[in-house]
Amino acid sequence: MAVDRKRVSELVRELLEAIGEDPERPGLKLTPQRVADAYAEFFSGVGEDAAAPLAHTISVTRGPAPDTLPSGAVMLRDIRFRSVCEHHLLPFAGYAHVAYLPGEQVVGLGALPKVIDILAARPQVQERLGEQIADTIAGSIDTRGVLVVLDAVHECVTMRGGRQPSASTVTIAARGVFTEPADRAEAIALLTGGRT
Repeated sequence: MAVDRKRVSELVRELLEAIGEDPERPGLKLTPQRVADAYAEFFSGVGEDAAAPLAHTISVTRGPAPDTLPSGAVMLRDIRFRSVCEHHLLPFAGYAHVAYLPGEQVVGLGALPKVIDILAARPQVQERLGEQIADTIAGSIDTRGVLVVLDAVHECVTMRGGRQPSASTVTIAARGVFTEPADRAEAIALLTGGRT
């Protein structure tokens, strides 16, 4: 579903009037269209299939042969993401760290950031975003476990309310073997490098 840029532009113009501004003054004249263009990008994941990037998997076998995979986890750290908090429509941004323990399939590493981008490009809350990423990976490829750690700074915390510019929020979503405390702790330590 595409963002209705014309309608967003009209609503931003109305918002500017509602806060007592003149949407025709030089600094604001193009603002409604700029916001509409930004929202089209920010919310491009609405209606998109987040599992689509995971559609192409590679079947694997385990063992000592050179063309087989070890039994360890696949981890991708420091995936930059940004989203918009659905409570105040203010941005939050940070890093996603993802681990999965392959079953009989692996997926190209570039697919994982694409899943995150699609799910983050919706009105979100960080807690749900991590759960959606974990569920999408676990539900789309054969895994024995999935772990998602999100570490983000929220402008609704840094710019308003408590105004805590150094505060970040960390959330964890675990599936399969990573629900076991020891396995989860080991994976989190490897994923975050001790930063969490």
